[in-house]
Amino acid sequence: MCLGIPARVVEVDQENGTAIVDVFGNKAEVDISLVPDAQPGDYVMVHAGAAIAKVDEQTWKESYELWKQMLDMLDKEYEQAYQQA
Repeated sequence: MCLGIPARVVEVDQENGTAIVDVFGNKAEVDISLVPDAQPGDYVMVHAGAAIAKVDEQTWKESYELWKQMLDMLDKEYEQAYQQA
């Protein structure tokens, strides 16, 4: 099992087979060999530095919200643990 991170394609460099994606407001360069037809504005799932699949906007939104909830929960747990230390 792998965990795909929802991202939006910002730029594509077809010559190098890479793209710049927006992941929770952060920019990252990813390999697009598995989705060579990716274009700016597309939504993709990213795993281990590679876009592994294109997804529709609804799927992207659902995944984004689940990740956001999980990250928010982890932030709260970290803050509580840090305050107790």
